[in-house]
Amino acid sequence: MDHLRRRRFLAAGVSLGAALLARPRRVAAQTGPASAGPADPKLIEDLVAANRILVDQGVLDGYGHVSARHDRDPTRYLMSRSIAPELVTAADIMEYDLDSDPVDARGRGSYLERFIHGELYKARPDVKAVVHSHSPSVIPFGVTGVPLRPLYHMSAFLGAGVPVFDIRTASGEMTDMLVRTPALGRALAQTLGARAVALMRGHGNVVVGASLPQVVFRGVYTEVNARLQAQAMALSANVTYLDPEEARKAEDSIAPTLPRPWELWKRKALAK
Repeated sequence: MDHLRRRRFLAAGVSLGAALLARPRRVAAQTGPASAGPADPKLIEDLVAANRILVDQGVLDGYGHVSARHDRDPTRYLMSRSIAPELVTAADIMEYDLDSDPVDARGRGSYLERFIHGELYKARPDVKAVVHSHSPSVIPFGVTGVPLRPLYHMSAFLGAGVPVFDIRTASGEMTDMLVRTPALGRALAQTLGARAVALMRGHGNVVVGASLPQVVFRGVYTEVNARLQAQAMALSANVTYLDPEEARKAEDSIAPTLPRPWELWKRKALAK
């Protein structure tokens, strides 16, 4: 009798084990959007360099950020974790979807204003890189009603106009001045439109480009133009700006030369 009971017990155990093995395994829930896969190492290298260059050229300091659209998937972009730009390394670069959700945060913090980048990439398929800065010489032009205009050929990209984004108007209420939601990011993108630069009242500016070298060039010369324009206006009320046609022609002639300042600035910034 005991022998029969043991056989029945063992048979039941085998059946239970088989049933458990036959059950579909539960897959761990994904914590973020799917990755587009590894980005081109050259793109990562250039993104790190862009952070360093913009600090070295006085556009970024402990704040501000620069991003690049993922080379393998236009619905993803790359940006560093929340860290001072001068300290960024390749290990700090994170992947985001266009809703600005991190793909693999691994405990790394994100910039509060990452929605600037995601919403601009959504609105502008032509944009491959974005800079948000608090570039000091630019700030006065966002609060005085004096338009930022191209003063010389190096800033010809300003020729299409430089609109001012007012977060108070966009939100309909008082805020901390930060673009910390997708809705505010969309409003900023609408203000920018098809242009290269938009000012942000009482805050800074946003610059877009078709590449990291181009957006860095534009970020640097937006700051330089603002400084020179203020100096020119202090000398005379009669300042001669670039005509729109002059601006278009100057921008076309400068475009092929962008590798020249990029390589110079990169070497200087990375040597420090």
